[in-house]
Amino acid sequence: MTIKTLTMTAVIALGTSAAFAEEVRVYNWSDYIDEELLSKFEEETGLTLIYDVFDSNEVLETKMLAGGSGYDVVVPSGTFLQRQIQAGAFQELDMAKLPNAVNLWDVIQERTAGYDPNNAYSINYMWGTTGIGVNVDKVKEVLGDDVALNSMDLVLKPENMEKLASCGVHFLDAPAEMIPMTLQYIGEDPDSHDPEVIKKVEDVLTSVRPYIQKFHSSEYINALANGDICVAVGWSGDILQARDRAVEADNGVNIEYHPFAEGSLMWFDQMAIPADAPNPDGAHKFLNFILDANNMAAASNYVYYANGNKASQEFLEEDVIGDPAIYPDEATMQNLYITTPYPAKTQRVVTRLWTKIKSGT
Repeated sequence: MTIKTLTMTAVIALGTSAAFAEEVRVYNWSDYIDEELLSKFEEETGLTLIYDVFDSNEVLETKMLAGGSGYDVVVPSGTFLQRQIQAGAFQELDMAKLPNAVNLWDVIQERTAGYDPNNAYSINYMWGTTGIGVNVDKVKEVLGDDVALNSMDLVLKPENMEKLASCGVHFLDAPAEMIPMTLQYIGEDPDSHDPEVIKKVEDVLTSVRPYIQKFHSSEYINALANGDICVAVGWSGDILQARDRAVEADNGVNIEYHPFAEGSLMWFDQMAIPADAPNPDGAHKFLNFILDANNMAAASNYVYYANGNKASQEFLEEDVIGDPAIYPDEATMQNLYITTPYPAKTQRVVTRLWTKIKSGT
C-alpha cells in the first residue's frame, strides 16, 4: 500500500522463437509484495505475470463494478469485497485447485467470514489495523513530552492539530476508514449506517481540516520516513515500513505506530477472482502460490503486515511475529472493531460528506 508502481512482464522463449507465455493479470495494492515472489511465480509456473497496482479501494471498486476489468486476481478490502460479492463481481473459488488453503488461520477465517460467508470467494492476504504513525521527537517537541501518542485526541482535537500543522499531518483518503474512526471517537457505533449519525462526524473533521496537509493513501509512508511530516493516520504496515525506511536511511527520524487507545479498525485485504477473469485457472495457481507458507511469510517479512496464513508464522522474522504493532496482543485484539459496507443510500451520503470535508468548503 505504498507509492512504488510496478508492472511486471516476462517473455519466455519457446524453442528457438520468443513468445509470450500464458498470462495471469494481478491488480494489487502498491508496494504490497516482495518483488522476488513475482519472479519466483513465473519461474515455477511458466506463466507470464502482469502485475499492476492501485492505492485506494475506490479505484479498484470503480473497475470491478463497471465490469470487464481484465484482471484475474484483485485485492479488495473486506467491506468492499462484501459489496462486490453482492453485485456478482466475483466467482466462487475452486478449493480443489487450492491445496495450500489448509494453511489458512481459523482465527482470521472466522472474522473474514463476516464479509465473505464461508470464505467462498476469497482468501486473506494481509490484515492489520488503522491507527496513528508519529515522528516521536517532532510531536513531543510540538506538544510536550507527556503527550499521549496513541490517542485520537492527537489528530481530532483542533488545539493539537493547529500545533502539529507546523510539522505536517496526513490523513488517509479513505472515508470507509476515517468516518468510522471519528464515530468511535465521539462515542457512536463506528459501524453505523444511519445517515444522521454519520453526519455527526462533519463538525469534528471540519474543525481539524485546516491543519491537514494532505489526504492520501500512500504518500504518507515516504513523507513520514523522510521527516517531511510528523503525523499520519494510516495503515499499520505502511507506517512500520516508514519506520524501517527511516532506520535504514539513518536519518535520525524516530517513527512509532500505535493502534488507537479508543479502539482501532481491523481491516482485511482479500484476494479474489473476478467473475469475468480471462484466466481463472492461472488465477487459482497464483492464489495457491501465495498460500504456500514460505511464500506468504516472505510477503509479510517484506511489507510488515500480519497475514491470515497460520502455517507461515514459523517462517516469519522475529521483528514481524514478535511486534505487537503487527500481531497485536489479546487485549488489543479485543479492542478492535470491524465495519460492514454502507447500503447505497448511505454510501451517497458518505461520498458527499467526504468530498465536502476534503475540500474544506
